[in-house]
Amino acid sequence: MATVHIESREEDIAPVVLMPGDPLRAKYIADTFLEDVKLINKTRNMFGYTGYYKGKKVTVFASGMGIPSMGIYSYELFHFYHVEKIIRIGTCGSFHDDIKLLDIILSDSSFAYSYYGKLLDGGNEQLIEASKDLNNHILEVAEKNHIPIKMGKTITSDVFDLYCDSEEEYRNSYPDNTYLAVEMEAFSLFYNARKLGKEAACLLTVVDSLNDSRNISSEERETNLNSMIQLALESII
Repeated sequence: MATVHIESREEDIAPVVLMPGDPLRAKYIADTFLEDVKLINKTRNMFGYTGYYKGKKVTVFASGMGIPSMGIYSYELFHFYHVEKIIRIGTCGSFHDDIKLLDIILSDSSFAYSYYGKLLDGGNEQLIEASKDLNNHILEVAEKNHIPIKMGKTITSDVFDLYCDSEEEYRNSYPDNTYLAVEMEAFSLFYNARKLGKEAACLLTVVDSLNDSRNISSEERETNLNSMIQLALESII
């Protein structure tokens, strides 16, 4: 069935969805990694594609930026299109001492100062866990394919960190310094998955770090993003 935001038919969308934020990254993934690709959504230019990876049907669908946008698309995919698993594949920033540029992070839980749960169903949690079974599977696939990743708590923020007036105030606005990274979507994805009895995970590549001042070339960034994308794809077959 079509919704206000998605024009696809249910049979067009696979049970497992990879979800980058950027619609053009969704196109890149479809063009680069999938076979027999079909554009299945272009409403609001939030591109979705379905194709095959090593014979496995997979959908790549953009989420847009921020908790509300991810909340809309992941809810509709889970609830109306009966998607079973969503793996977010995105970028993030970090102020953790042990995290460097281009590290790949698997979020085990997301913290946010957000009214998303309160408005959706009266929930008041600030920390929502990812799906343990899906995360464990991703860890196994990463080890098998010799892809180094780090797993831990992440932050979902409503403010892009580089725009904050005070770095110190931004750091101190969160409970402690154990969080590995900051991104902008995972909280509502994890919340919707828990509410609707589905599975969700979040893989992130670090592209901004307050502790790593290296200049990363576009080629290096693309290579590491490809490693994260391939990890997600290998995890669904």
